[in-house]
Amino acid sequence: MGRGLAASSENDDAVKAAVFEAIRVGYRHFDTAAVYGTEKPLGEAIEEALRLGLIKSRAELFITTKLWCNSTEGHLVLPAINQSLQNLRLQYVDLYLIHWPLKLNLAEAKIPFPKECVATINIKKVWEAMEKCQELGFTKSIGVSNFAPRLIEEILSFAKIPPAVNQVEMNPLWQQKKLNEFYKKNEILLTGYSPLGAFGANWGHNRVMECDVLQDIAKSRGKTVAQNENKLTEVNVQEQQVQTTEDDFWNLAFETFLPDQNNSEDDYYPSEDEFVPYMEDDYHQILYENRPEDEYVPRDPWQDEYDDSFSGYHNPWEDEHEPDSDFSI
Repeated sequence: MGRGLAASSENDDAVKAAVFEAIRVGYRHFDTAAVYGTEKPLGEAIEEALRLGLIKSRAELFITTKLWCNSTEGHLVLPAINQSLQNLRLQYVDLYLIHWPLKLNLAEAKIPFPKECVATINIKKVWEAMEKCQELGFTKSIGVSNFAPRLIEEILSFAKIPPAVNQVEMNPLWQQKKLNEFYKKNEILLTGYSPLGAFGANWGHNRVMECDVLQDIAKSRGKTVAQNENKLTEVNVQEQQVQTTEDDFWNLAFETFLPDQNNSEDDYYPSEDEFVPYMEDDYHQILYENRPEDEYVPRDPWQDEYDDSFSGYHNPWEDEHEPDSDFSI
């Protein structure tokens, strides 16, 4: 389980303090990105943690960062990772991801962005540059984020180094089971972001935190939903998934990591009648709902593909049929 750093409002000092405290309580995986604007405070927190002896070496941490869409051209990838490493004050990252499968003709890294700035990505040239990043030792592994199976298959058709990871939105109400099946077959790890939904984000809603099923489970165990989510996350890890929390730094930052230490493992593991049902009909892409109509975001250029792949999902309360060919992110 990792700490996501897609901060929506925190300043650098707040991010640095939150990361430092996360390291103190035991977090070792941190997920950032060029577009988040949190690489610099993350790097500063790591330096301070090393100086104060909270960690003995950089090797104790797993650091992920991402290539933003304004650098998804072959000749721009190496300069982009070098800038990220400079921001992070590191010689390498553990994982470098292509953030979204599109190209933006826009100098500034920001969301939302003008629709007319969207261009087609040459995934072959970009992936070859990603491979170069790994070959040069700038990153230990490379992968993607928010990619549909069709694009993964295209990468696999020519890649010397296959993607190690695809990071997608995933939470108890959007479990990505069919997508996980696809990646298991192709030996690619599925990483989930926002396991608590859109809490603390600019857009979206709090359906996960407000879900009656999750609240009832948490209440029956004397926990918060965030604490109970820690165990739900561990269930996902057993399904070969990894999750990064991107919730509000102060309100929920450590509930997910520090449940009541007086309780046993069984106190958190859901019983057979408590597992959250497969409910992917209404809860996908929580982070991009409820936003102003004129705000264009990375998912929008792929809306048709999202909808086409998503349309085959069944009503989980009616039958067990799931079309083999339908995938969604």
